[in-house]
Amino acid sequence: MSEPAVAAVSERAGSSGGGAEPSRRWWVLGVVGLAQLMVILDATIVNIALPSAQRALAFSNTDRQWVVTAYSLAFGGLLLLGGRLSDLVGRRRMLIIGLVGFGAASALGGAATSFAVLVIGRGLQGAFGALLAPAALSTLTVTFTDPAERGKAFGVYGAIAGAGGAVGLLLGGVLTEYLSWRWCLYVNVVLAVVAVAGAVRLLPSYPRDPDVRIDWPGTVLVVAGLVAVVYGLSEAATKSWSAPETIALLVSGVVLLAVFVLVEARVAHPLLPLRIVLNRFRGGAYLAIGLSAIGVFGIFLFLTYYFQLTLAYSPVKSGLAFLPMVAAIVAASTTSSGILMPRVGPRPLIPLGMLLAAGGLSILAAQLGLRTSYLDWILPAVLLTGAGLGLVFGCALNTATYGTGAADAGVASALVNTNQQVGGSIGTALLNTIAASALASYLLTHGHSPLALAGAAVHSYVVAFWVSAAILAGSALVCALVLPSGTLTPAAGQASTPAARPKEEMSTRDPQAV
Repeated sequence: MSEPAVAAVSERAGSSGGGAEPSRRWWVLGVVGLAQLMVILDATIVNIALPSAQRALAFSNTDRQWVVTAYSLAFGGLLLLGGRLSDLVGRRRMLIIGLVGFGAASALGGAATSFAVLVIGRGLQGAFGALLAPAALSTLTVTFTDPAERGKAFGVYGAIAGAGGAVGLLLGGVLTEYLSWRWCLYVNVVLAVVAVAGAVRLLPSYPRDPDVRIDWPGTVLVVAGLVAVVYGLSEAATKSWSAPETIALLVSGVVLLAVFVLVEARVAHPLLPLRIVLNRFRGGAYLAIGLSAIGVFGIFLFLTYYFQLTLAYSPVKSGLAFLPMVAAIVAASTTSSGILMPRVGPRPLIPLGMLLAAGGLSILAAQLGLRTSYLDWILPAVLLTGAGLGLVFGCALNTATYGTGAADAGVASALVNTNQQVGGSIGTALLNTIAASALASYLLTHGHSPLALAGAAVHSYVVAFWVSAAILAGSALVCALVLPSGTLTPAAGQASTPAARPKEEMSTRDPQAV
């Protein structure tokens, strides 16, 4: 089929993309998956490179946190605005802008000759990531509307979302060990070039939606609120929960977000239409994404520390040790979203996934020691955890964006990433604090000999794993209560066609509305 003919088919299909030829839709999934991989990789790949970057640019341990914080503040604070801009000016345009900007910011950070330039590059990465991530997910949402195809597509996307962090650990280790820490940033340039070429070639242009407006009061409130919360959690992780700065930031952030909700209930064109979260399917999925991000943080951070500091694995060997978990995430995500969820719905699968992940973390917590066998205990634990995470990510991402309507697809997708970002920030602050307290208590009891120091480190990881397991187990119960029974059918959410306007999709008669 010629390019004009394909474009014509896409335009007749409207914003759903459901009328495009099937092979073209799967190529679109490839572009979207690559864009998502760029964002997910950045969460862990730079952490591996950070010690080398610190030595090269000679910045202090105190300044080091800003390489991470600059990204998270810009990304977390601007996500909802990025999602609404995607709805306003078009997903294709915003995806390309985000990809180009993210690649350019990565190149700036990779070429940095000073700490200031590196931080500026990371902040720009976060800002363009906030444009890129919602556009990628909303493109997938409106491209795959057939339930069977949608399940398979979101299974693949969920696998990337769940496994990207572990892939980042492996890739970061390889690049840092054999090339340079700078290539942990330069790699995004290569990925961006490929993704932009695919987006230009494959994605149709959509006309601007005249019903979408930018709610500027809401935008100011939510950006300020999210920045305050994310920065407050960062301060809690590096200082303490009782520090005046932490308390002031978290309280002001919560107040600003509460005012934002009140504003959104009253304005004519809200930045975040409340109908998106008041659907129990979507609301439960957002809750699952945020809660799982809190509990899952521990396995990447503390198991990486355990591999490298306790078992003396190299960065590359540490990354390879995570590969079985990546395989389990991919298998479970594609199976659950593409095969199981169309039959049973998300309610039994998401809590089950959380319980499986909690079980895997419990095995780690119960068996971890100074010389724990990888094959006997760690491998079964990461396989079980990966299978659980695959169930959660595959099902929750599909459910969170189901039936939002084309005009709200961007902001609904942004809310997915916002929950991941805030949940991850809470997990970072909470589990770091708990682990540090456990380490100090152990040393107080056992002294400061080299053996005691090693034992204290392992004890802190064990406590973090137990807490993560408890969070995931509790989250399973919460999600089982919030999510409704049944499958995702047109009765629960309309297909994303031009006729399915948001006000029609979420009426007060919707049986799944809270």
